[in-house]
Amino acid sequence: MKISIIADDEFAARSIPQEQVDLLVSLGDMPDQIILEVASRCRPREILAVKGNHDTASQFPTPIRDLHLKTFTVGGLVLGGFNGAWKYKPRGHFLYEQEEVEALMKSFPPVDIFIAHNSPRGIHDRDDEVHLGFVAFNNYIQRARPKLFLHGHQHHDDETMFYDTRVVGTFGNRQLDILPAVTKI
Repeated sequence: MKISIIADDEFAARSIPQEQVDLLVSLGDMPDQIILEVASRCRPREILAVKGNHDTASQFPTPIRDLHLKTFTVGGLVLGGFNGAWKYKPRGHFLYEQEEVEALMKSFPPVDIFIAHNSPRGIHDRDDEVHLGFVAFNNYIQRARPKLFLHGHQHHDDETMFYDTRVVGTFGNRQLDILPAVTKI
């Protein structure tokens, strides 16, 4: 399965190659119009997304599927997601205290691929008070063991193995080919 991923940088997202992919995933801080523009270039079967801490509170337009606290199956893979970042300022959209995320994720079912705006805590964090991951994501990975955890928010591309989970941070755009050996198929 070929996946195009976009996050946090609309100018870099626009440079996605014009070739068909199976899935377009937006990891947040990406205007709806840009997601749709990128989709017109790569013609995915499905568009899955979560909102970031700089996104509007409005719902995604069709055909974008919001995966916040939901699951969706495509190509035999189960995907799930979570929006937003930790509450680093008093007001804004999709900002959460660590305890809120823990409560929301406590019974979230296992998935093959988890998409989020924010990272797990201590994995790809930046040295500031804004770009800190959620401890609840670390706990979820330990409990549910997704094969792939995709996130944006940290403004750099990075990959880390955490337990059996490949954690992939994206800034701008990236393409992944998911092989059957990487999934539970």
